[in-house]
Amino acid sequence: MGKLWFFEDVNLFKILCPHRYEGYKQEHIFSTYKKSDYIYFEDDAASKIYLIDKGKVKIGYYTEDGNEIIKAILTKGEIFGEKAILGIEKRNEFAQSIDNATVVCPVSKDTMYSLMRDNVSVSFKIYKFIGVRMKKLERRLQLLLFKDTRARLLEFFKELCEEYGHECDKTGDQVIEHPYTQKDIATLIGTSRPTLNTLMNELKQEQIIDFNRKEIRLLKKVA
Repeated sequence: MGKLWFFEDVNLFKILCPHRYEGYKQEHIFSTYKKSDYIYFEDDAASKIYLIDKGKVKIGYYTEDGNEIIKAILTKGEIFGEKAILGIEKRNEFAQSIDNATVVCPVSKDTMYSLMRDNVSVSFKIYKFIGVRMKKLERRLQLLLFKDTRARLLEFFKELCEEYGHECDKTGDQVIEHPYTQKDIATLIGTSRPTLNTLMNELKQEQIIDFNRKEIRLLKKVA
């Protein structure tokens, strides 16, 4: 999720992209994907880690019934495919571009290991980042299984507020400036776009939130 997956507001793309390092940038290229292009599939070899330079990528898997389950929607500055660092040999999820021009920086496991060996603090941040992401995914799956749609939406707003929110000095409201469309949000909380629209309008009428296309505002009385 955008900064949702940053570790303590650190943009891992800026730290890890091989173009930042003289010894790696000559042999390194970026990859561009159109909307709906797959970057990798389930059961593909897990040989690379990917950093997003532009666009959005959704991470998910398919159930035995063919239903699509979305685990995350990631944006500029985030990394994915990180389980390759942990020695997992095959993907258990897919990664798909959802923008018309998504640009990613693929990094081989060997290159990533080398970068991590050269900088212990970066290595620590990556492993802690992976731990934080796994915990958040586990929490999201629990919400999908045990909470109704309204509860999932409110919990999602809390996550957004933690990573994108800032307090409005004049009102004390929490203002969330985020990169997600309503379609993205509906996908992430496991509902339809019409249902999401209905819920958001209900929350607005109850003076719990206010929103427009660019921001969501958690009103002071409930923030």
